[in-house]
Amino acid sequence: MAGFAPSKAESSHLATAISRRMKFALGDNLFADAIENVWRANERAIAVGLSGAQGSGKSTTAVRIATALHERGLRVTICAIDDFYLSRTERLELAEKFHPLLATRGVPGTHDIALLESTLARVLSATDSDAVEIPQFDKAADDRLPYPEWRISRGASDVVLIEGWCVGARPQDLKSLVEPVNVLERDEDRDGAWRLYVNEQLANDYSRIFSTLDLQLMLRAPSFDCVRAWRAEQEAGLSRSSPNAQPPMDDATLNRFIAHYERISRWMLEDEPADLIADLDTMRAPHAWRVRNV
Repeated sequence: MAGFAPSKAESSHLATAISRRMKFALGDNLFADAIENVWRANERAIAVGLSGAQGSGKSTTAVRIATALHERGLRVTICAIDDFYLSRTERLELAEKFHPLLATRGVPGTHDIALLESTLARVLSATDSDAVEIPQFDKAADDRLPYPEWRISRGASDVVLIEGWCVGARPQDLKSLVEPVNVLERDEDRDGAWRLYVNEQLANDYSRIFSTLDLQLMLRAPSFDCVRAWRAEQEAGLSRSSPNAQPPMDDATLNRFIAHYERISRWMLEDEPADLIADLDTMRAPHAWRVRNV
């Protein structure tokens, strides 16, 4: 029987798939090397940030990095900053007090900073016999899950990996806040009060937390233009099993939602607030890695 000979198209597809896997494996090991080196230098539990635009693959990358570190004998706990969003009720109260746009989760100022700080401190100091409750946020329902459904982190950790779209973000200078970056800011934040509030949060509470990170990693999107497509894919994949789930966003609603993130996302692409940066292609695969002193 004659052997199987793949077509040129099949061969090209196979070569592309192998190349992508190799890129991810290389990137995961570079990140893991950097984390292990910092851990060994400090001889204590360390906190590592992983940032990237919406839909850039932060969660899956965090899991792969944790797996690589586990294979080296390190104990890793992953925390997503998204799980520390304020509840829907709390955000509505915030919106009434400061600005209506704060009802939408996402930007700095819509997280429970006190809960984030206390949880990270507990995980970093946990012993082998400790158990730490980590909140869970249901994005489909747009609300935090009740306490009994929180995740439990058991035992000590060598590395706490904190992933999130704005992890490590730094405040902009005030002059940069004057001109709106999109229709949302132009029409719904005409006096700039919302973006000023968000920027102040970055300069204060968030800066305090981010300054405690021992290492900052970044998945850098090629541009903001591809972020919407990534976020649309993410929206389509959200679980709708919760009885309180909201209907999927249509294009107009999704565009407005993403507009809340645009300013800081663009600023992070420019500022690159990280120690080690992985440049992604439009398919989210890393293709270059850079060290940046910040």
